[in-house]
Amino acid sequence: MRHRAVLSIAIAVFAVAAVVAAAPPAQAQATFKIPFPFESGGKKLPAGDYLVTKTGEAQLTFQQVSTGKQTVLPFTEALKPAVPPAAAPRVVFDETGAFEPSYTEYFTIYVVAEVWLSPQEGYLVHVTKGAHKEKVVTGEPKK
Repeated sequence: MRHRAVLSIAIAVFAVAAVVAAAPPAQAQATFKIPFPFESGGKKLPAGDYLVTKTGEAQLTFQQVSTGKQTVLPFTEALKPAVPPAAAPRVVFDETGAFEPSYTEYFTIYVVAEVWLSPQEGYLVHVTKGAHKEKVVTGEPKK
């Protein structure tokens, strides 16, 4: 009987270890306070606080903190860290401009270009061809 109990405990410990080993690694996350409306992949997002997470093989999720609404954005490649790497997480926007259809009002468009969730974990979301400026919004790592 004692041998059977020890064997049951050993099997249970092995099963727990197998489940822990099979669990996906923790994903890096960061929160950002983005003070302007922006867009990416044809999707328009309002200004606000966002929790950004790498959620798939080639995608990032922007979750608006106030509403919980999630928007999945694809990225095209992982980026190599800059030397020296930036300390804080950041979202890099390409700032461009366009005229309203009436051609009477010029407005600024911010497009997500890069997302850095940590100094070593960066993703290229979009490349703007032509004249543009870069605007960087820094964030806080989410533990």
